[in-house]
Amino acid sequence: MSSLPILQAVDMTRRMLEQVTDFGDFTKGTDLNEYLKQTHSNNSNVSYKNSLSDVRLSPDGRHIHVILRKPKVGLMTFDKYQRLPQSHKHLDLGLTRTVPIVDILYFNNSNRDGGNVLLTVIFENGKAEFWRFFDLKGGWHFLHTADLCNSPRAKVISVSANQNYIFWCEERPPSESSSPVNVTHNFRYCICKRTYEVEETAVSLGGVKIALHNNPRYNVISSGEIVYLLPDWRDKSTVALSKFFLTWSPQHDSFRVSNTCKGTLRKGLPSTKESDFKRLVTDCIGYLSALNPPDIYGYSPNGCGGLLMLLNTGWVTLLQKDGMLRQMYKLADNCLANSSAHNSLNLYQDTLALTIGRTLYLIDTTCGVELEKISLKREGLLYVNGTERGSPHLLSETGLFVVMLREGDPRGRNSDTKQKAPSLIMGESISPAALLVEAVFEEACKYYQQRSLSSTRLTVEKLKKGGMFQAPISLANIVRDYLQSGAPRGVELTQGGAGEVQEMLLGSLEAELKGMVSLEEVKRGLVEGKDREVGEVCESLVQQEVGRLLSLPELDRDSLLYLNSIFSLFPGQAWRATQGTLQLRRNREGSLSSKAPPEVWKTVLSPVQIPTVPANLPYTNSNGQSNHKPFLSSNSHSPAANSNLAVFELLCHSVFLFQPSWLSPFLELSQQQQTSAGLGMGLGLGGSPWSYSGGRGSAENGESLPLYKRALSALPPPGPDPKQNPDYEHIQDLEVDLLLVSGRPNAVLQALRILMGRQQWEKPLLPHSLLLLLTASPAS
Repeated sequence: MSSLPILQAVDMTRRMLEQVTDFGDFTKGTDLNEYLKQTHSNNSNVSYKNSLSDVRLSPDGRHIHVILRKPKVGLMTFDKYQRLPQSHKHLDLGLTRTVPIVDILYFNNSNRDGGNVLLTVIFENGKAEFWRFFDLKGGWHFLHTADLCNSPRAKVISVSANQNYIFWCEERPPSESSSPVNVTHNFRYCICKRTYEVEETAVSLGGVKIALHNNPRYNVISSGEIVYLLPDWRDKSTVALSKFFLTWSPQHDSFRVSNTCKGTLRKGLPSTKESDFKRLVTDCIGYLSALNPPDIYGYSPNGCGGLLMLLNTGWVTLLQKDGMLRQMYKLADNCLANSSAHNSLNLYQDTLALTIGRTLYLIDTTCGVELEKISLKREGLLYVNGTERGSPHLLSETGLFVVMLREGDPRGRNSDTKQKAPSLIMGESISPAALLVEAVFEEACKYYQQRSLSSTRLTVEKLKKGGMFQAPISLANIVRDYLQSGAPRGVELTQGGAGEVQEMLLGSLEAELKGMVSLEEVKRGLVEGKDREVGEVCESLVQQEVGRLLSLPELDRDSLLYLNSIFSLFPGQAWRATQGTLQLRRNREGSLSSKAPPEVWKTVLSPVQIPTVPANLPYTNSNGQSNHKPFLSSNSHSPAANSNLAVFELLCHSVFLFQPSWLSPFLELSQQQQTSAGLGMGLGLGGSPWSYSGGRGSAENGESLPLYKRALSALPPPGPDPKQNPDYEHIQDLEVDLLLVSGRPNAVLQALRILMGRQQWEKPLLPHSLLLLLTASPAS
């Protein structure tokens, strides 16, 4: 019997949807049914298709509100009474207005008036109407109206609230004295907040505070004490700004810049009395422009300061309130093929519920395992019921539903399955530790097999021996226990079978766990450290990574691209790391020596076949400072400007950028290493340096090129008028040096032509090179 199904029998009882109501106990339930039918109607006579995103449910699930946007604006309300009203007349909250409704906010009013719901309707013109529902008084009662905004010309775009504040994004029309630039770029929005206090017969609002000025159009989403400002993707004029969003902590008056691939990019930006958006993001706009984060298809606040996001890559991620991005679940590649399909997601304690079109996914967030996939007859909207927060609730055309275990209540109590499962395992005499270890590795096998281009089946044994285990979700949970235990390997952490489980997992994953812990420490240091500390961490990381990559026996395509990106992002640190890895020393005569092992030089001198692709990042970076100033006054000839380079070319560019006088000695040293280690084999080089035929070389294929030609690629092209370049003579001197150092007849002749043209006869290497030229065989 396979171990994984037994584990599922223990932890995964089958789940199913159970109908709570068909809207028959709601006022005007038939109208609600008709509205929801229109959300998926294919009738061509219907001018406007209703949207589930315009449906709101109160925290207790007893009130459903529908915001009408087209063809007329207004509000529909559907209520469920707990107690019969004294009067048979129902007081409705149905509103028909000329001003569009932005949203509805429900206030926490559980301690007043027996928990009757209190809400406010926010209109586009900044007006706010406050209403309260009374069971015994027959429905909704109007309290009062208030102006949310200070300016009568303001237009509310989005609004949200937590227990203390109301937050909103408003548009302010440009004044007559405004710069036309601001008007063109649509930075005429601002983020505002104000406190509120629920009183006996009213809601008292505090003063308005503008937290952010001159920002683009943002959707305001509140989650606990954190507010997320997400770009409005309908606003095509600010597409460039969709690469990031802002995380705002009103309690600490600070902003963070975040995105969907890195989490928090810049942390702890203090908000002054009134912050300016442009000033907030200026320092990191260069870095942001180089990123290409995935788009957000759907989002939902988790209520504890985090934000759930469904990305176009199929990943469901959670941005935690501390800024860390956690990957929770990966959908199959074809699930998001129809980008117009309605999606909805919510977190219910340890269960993630996600709807894509007519499919409901239930995911265990502790390990990323899919608990259930349920087919729906119609699209649905997930919501949180305040009385049963641990159970997924769904609104559909036919009613309200709740996810139930097959045997037991929504929280899984009184489940006979869970009581019987342990006896099944004990009867089979299977070790719980072995079950868990195998389950973790089988998940990793499935993860890699789905993404592999090879038809060879990946087994647990191959995964363990290959040292390639990653299984991000399971490993993240094991790391959590590993950190909490704080115990070294070999110590029994808990009693009985749990200790055995922990011991076996640590034995298999010790190296990966230590690596992940070290990575987290580095990330924390980068986020929280000062500029000097960040620089030291970057220096150390680049040193380690360059040394590791150059020590690999074979550099594959991905590793080479990674090395190119290191030299692009941190050129100064990469140059110093190269000196340390190759142990380069220069003597008084100007020659270079190296104590690096032959394996490193083999990696340096071996060309790698890789298609030329545009680089993603500029070569220079503010963090890439060096003890040597770059030789070039222009960055146009950086290694990443046009292509990803082989290792030798990459190092030559770095030498030329920071120590151009070392370029010819570096070529001489490389040729010596190539000869002494026999690295010329397979590179189109014979036993003699004179056997090279230029006809076999190709500028597009580094496999046949001699080293001097590869080194020459580090020099910038002369351009249409070389003499206008102030560095032209120096660059030509370097070219002559490289040609002479190569010791090849054609190269020496080319150097002679250059020197004769410049009438320079005193070149130190010239006599030796002439002697080599005169003694060369005629065939060369």
